[in-house]
Amino acid sequence: IYKTIIKPPYELLKTDDLSSSLPSLQDIQTAYTRFKQLFLIDNSTDFWATDVEWFSLLESMNWLEIIGRVLKKAIEVVECLERQHTNVLLIEESATDLCCVISSLVQVMMDSYSRTKSGFYSIIQKEWVIGGHGFLDRCNHLHKSDKEEAPVFLLLLNCVWQLVQQYPPAFEFTETYLTVLSDSLYVPIFSTFFFNSQHQKDTNMSGESLKTQSGPFRFLTVWDWSVQFDLKAQAFLNNPLYAEKPKPDKSLRKTARFKHQRQLSLPLTATKSSAKRGFFREETDHLIKNILGKRIGKFINSSDEPPNSFREFYDSWHSKPVDYHGLLLPCIDSPEIKVWAQRYLRWIPEAQLHGGGTIAIAAKILDLMEEVQSLQVKMDEEHSQAVSGDVHSVPLLRNSARLSSLFPFALLQRQSIKPALPTSTWKDLEDEDDLVKRDDECVDLSGDVS
Repeated sequence: IYKTIIKPPYELLKTDDLSSSLPSLQDIQTAYTRFKQLFLIDNSTDFWATDVEWFSLLESMNWLEIIGRVLKKAIEVVECLERQHTNVLLIEESATDLCCVISSLVQVMMDSYSRTKSGFYSIIQKEWVIGGHGFLDRCNHLHKSDKEEAPVFLLLLNCVWQLVQQYPPAFEFTETYLTVLSDSLYVPIFSTFFFNSQHQKDTNMSGESLKTQSGPFRFLTVWDWSVQFDLKAQAFLNNPLYAEKPKPDKSLRKTARFKHQRQLSLPLTATKSSAKRGFFREETDHLIKNILGKRIGKFINSSDEPPNSFREFYDSWHSKPVDYHGLLLPCIDSPEIKVWAQRYLRWIPEAQLHGGGTIAIAAKILDLMEEVQSLQVKMDEEHSQAVSGDVHSVPLLRNSARLSSLFPFALLQRQSIKPALPTSTWKDLEDEDDLVKRDDECVDLSGDVS
C-alpha cells in the first residue's frame, strides 16, 4: 500500500473508516428487526390500531435514519471525488459489508451507466458477488448463527430505491425490479446470493461433494427473470419513462478527456483475494489489517476542507437543474427518506390499491407505448414499401387499470374487515357503503377480471 500511494496519481488520497462513521452491523440488524414488526400484521384490527401511531412508531425504529446516514456518507465520498479531486480509500475490518454499500452507491450517483439494468447488474457482480460479501452469513440462509446476520445488501437496495423514487427518469429499471431483487435474496434456489465467496461457490458446485450425487447439481442465476415471471410481469421491470442517454458524436470522441483519474474501490489489497471469503478474513495477514487501520494515516494527506463544505456542495447541486445523465445526489432531509411501500406493504390487504398505485400507472404507460409503437409501424408502412427490422413491442396489458398494487407478486386479495377501533379516517368513509362493502377483486394474468 505504501509503495502504491506515494506514486502518481495516488498522492492525493483520503481514507474513510466506515466502521467509526457508520452504524455497526449489529445496530443495522437491530433497527431492521424492529422495523419489520410494523409490517407483520395478522388481521385488520392490528392494522388500524398501528395506523393511529404509525409515524411515531416509524421514527422510533431508526431504520430510515440509518438509510439517511448511509446516503449522506456516499455524498461525502462523491464530494471528495467530484469537488476536491481526491481519491478515496474506504476502510472496514471485513471490507465486504459497508464498503460494498458506499462504493456501489457512489457509482450509481456518479455514473449514468450504473443506472441501467446492465450497469447495476455489473456493480452487484463486481462489488458484492466477486467482492466476497458473505450472503450466506448475512442472510443466515442455514440458520446457524444469528450474530452474523445483517441486512447489508437490503440496505443498499433501500438506498437505491430512494434515488429511484426521487429521480425516476434517470433509471432504466423500476422499483419493481428492486423489489424482485430483494425477494430473490432470500430464495435459496439462486446461487447469486447464496454463498459467502466465489471460492465457496466453486467448491460446493464443482468439488468433491458433487461426485457422490447421481445427477448434475446446478443452481439457477437470479438474473434470469423468466424463472419467476412471465413476459407480461417482466414488463414492469423496465422503466417506460427512462431518459436514455443520447449517443455521443463520433467526431468529438478524440478530443474528449477526463478531468482526472478516479479511484474508488474496496480497500487496496493484493490482486488475488483470500481463497475462502473475500478480502480480509481469518487467513489474512494480521499485519495488513494493522497497516490499514493505524499506520496508513501517516502516509496520506489529510483534507483541509472546511466542515461546512459538504452542505455547500449539497445545496449547490440541488440549486441547479437535474441532469439525469450526470451526477445525482439524493435528498437526505428527513421528509424525503420514505418507506419502500411496494416491498413492505404489499402483503397487507388494507394497504393495497385496486386499480391504482404505481403498478396501475406503469401499466397504463405501457399500453400507451404499445399503441404509439403500433401507430409508428403503420406510418412507416405508408411511407415505405418495406419496413427494415422488427419493431420491439411491449407486452399488452389488458384491463391494466384494474390491477392491484400487489401485482405481479400475488393475484388474490383477502377481503378487508372493518376494524374494531376505527380511526378518524375510517369514520369519514363509513357513509361510503360502496367502498366499505365492495369485495376485493381477483386479477388473472390472462386479462379476465372477476
